[in-house]
Amino acid sequence: MAYNVDITLIKMNKKYYYEYKGKIVNKIVYKGRTFFDKYEKVDKPLTLMIMNEHIERKKIIAHDLINRDRNIVENIVFDYNGNNPELFWNRVSLLLREEGFLNFTAYNSKTPGHLHLYIHKGHTTLNEAIQIGKKLSSKLSLKLPKQWRMFPNDDLPPEFNILNLPYGLFKKERGASWAKHM
Repeated sequence: MAYNVDITLIKMNKKYYYEYKGKIVNKIVYKGRTFFDKYEKVDKPLTLMIMNEHIERKKIIAHDLINRDRNIVENIVFDYNGNNPELFWNRVSLLLREEGFLNFTAYNSKTPGHLHLYIHKGHTTLNEAIQIGKKLSSKLSLKLPKQWRMFPNDDLPPEFNILNLPYGLFKKERGASWAKHM
C-alpha cells in the first residue's frame, strides 16, 4: 500500500520525524510535571518509504507541528477524540468560517472516529498559534462537549507538540466557494 494521503497543505518539516517505540524513551520535567516520552526523534529525512511503513501500520510515525528553526507554526490542530466526527466537523467548520479561516482539513487518525483537523494558518508565531487555538477551543466548547485537545499547546513540552501522520482524508474545506459569503 502506498501513502497517498494529500498532506501538501500541512507543510511539515521533513528534515526529521518521530517514531513511536512503545516504551519510555525519555523522561521530561516541564512546568512542575513529569512526562514520559514514547517517541524517539529520528534525525533523518521523512521519506515516502517511511510514510508507506506508517500507512501499512508497520511503524507509527509522527511529525513536529513547530518549525524549530524559525519558531513558527504552519497549522493549528484540533485533535478530536470524541464519538461523533460528523457533528464535530459540522460545528467546527461553521465556527472556522465565522472566524475567517477558509482552508482546513480533517484527517482520520488510527482510531476510527477520531480526527486531526488542521487549520492551515501559515507562518504564525508559536505564541500567536497557541492563543488562537485556545480562543477557538473555548468558542467551540460553548456548542459541543469538549472532546478534543489543541495543538500547539503550551501545557505540554515542545517534544509533545507532535502528531501522528494521517491515515486518510476525512473532509476538507478550501475557502474559494465560501469566500463570496464572507
